[in-house]
Amino acid sequence: MPIFESVITVETKHLDDLLHVNNVHYVQWVQDVAKLHWDRNATDAILKRYFWVLTTHFIEYKNSAFLGDTIHIKTYVPKYKGAVCHRIVEITNKTTNTLLATSETKWCLIDAETKRPTRITKEISELFI
Repeated sequence: MPIFESVITVETKHLDDLLHVNNVHYVQWVQDVAKLHWDRNATDAILKRYFWVLTTHFIEYKNSAFLGDTIHIKTYVPKYKGAVCHRIVEITNKTTNTLLATSETKWCLIDAETKRPTRITKEISELFI
């Protein structure tokens, strides 16, 4: 299964009153890496015809990240069925390799014209599975 990776650096805007990364930013990073993965792999024709909506989201926070930390975000799609795919995201401190958070999300493929769920085609599944 193809893995997509991204790296970011924690900035002041990511911090909360406790001076560690606010949980909201982890959720945003999960969404951002999913979109980057999709945009990087899908063809222009696929991007015009389909889009994804998030249907469920589970995140487990393991450790904190702090200002200046380099964050490694890894994502992959282990399975899909019908119109739904499951996506895993692992967020680690790149320097220490400490696991910061894990996430499992379910996404539904939507036809851009009808705005209705549509089955994941073989062409799309081959991009991720």
